[in-house]
Amino acid sequence: MKIAGRVITEYDIKLLNVFKSVVENGGFAAAEDELGLARSTISIHMNNLETRLRLTLCQRGRGGFVLTPDGRQVYQASLTLFDALSDFSNSVSQLSQQVSGSLVILHSDILDQTRSRLLADIVAQISERAPELKLTVDGDRIENIERALMKDKAHVGLFPDYRRMAGLRYKPAFDEKIFLCCSQHHPLFTADEKEITDEILLDHQAVVPGVEISQAGRAQVKKLTPGATAYQFDSRKALIASGRYIGYLPHSHIEDDIQEGRFKVLSASRYVYHFSQSVVHKEVPAEPKKIKLFLELLEQCVKDYPEIRDKSAGEE
Repeated sequence: MKIAGRVITEYDIKLLNVFKSVVENGGFAAAEDELGLARSTISIHMNNLETRLRLTLCQRGRGGFVLTPDGRQVYQASLTLFDALSDFSNSVSQLSQQVSGSLVILHSDILDQTRSRLLADIVAQISERAPELKLTVDGDRIENIERALMKDKAHVGLFPDYRRMAGLRYKPAFDEKIFLCCSQHHPLFTADEKEITDEILLDHQAVVPGVEISQAGRAQVKKLTPGATAYQFDSRKALIASGRYIGYLPHSHIEDDIQEGRFKVLSASRYVYHFSQSVVHKEVPAEPKKIKLFLELLEQCVKDYPEIRDKSAGEE
């Protein structure tokens, strides 16, 4: 394979990878975090690539980053090149039964104690089955996890599937009830359950989710008077603990607080909805063996956690 009349080198591939990242992030500055390079270094790499190709790939200045016609063609050609390299790598790796390299697992919500224990069990099983596999586990926003899965920068995502993206596959895994609650410092803490009505709730400010939730959840949240917004359960819990707000939280996040008298569930039979999470992966992943291994061990380990196991966890 040749480029500008000569054989493509490893350095060419490195420069093309920088170019690809710059294009997909919309500029030099935005690509810094993904590449782990300073903007000045990225600029040098881009200049070197343009020199080696004898082409102007982009215009950059006060007007922002804009690809030239040649740049657009080089970008499309680079995608073909990287797909071919990935296909070759995957074909070779599939010849071996040993699963090695990295396994990246991303989740969208703070893991409670139950899910942390479940993940620990899965990790222990992975260590026995694939000792050469190196794990990365981290939290991120759903849209970032979706992007990472589509780009094969992550293997598995754990997040609610209220919206579904083409190209990803979703497998129900966890299901838990979300209850309306308040802290011991809130006026409703001493109220009798019969006193809790939709009209009474409107008189008290609530912390509401800052992310998309299920249709049933939206119906419940509509009964509240928004006073604050939180994107994560732990942030929502902190706001409710202040005594200024009521709000919905998973039972696993407040179980100890309820037992010790710090939190109270408000009419559990009426103000409740389900919080479900799916295991998500790319429909045609670059490294299917790793995903298959994770899914097998999840299905095996989750049997020991009936409190979060969804009835449909074994179904596609």
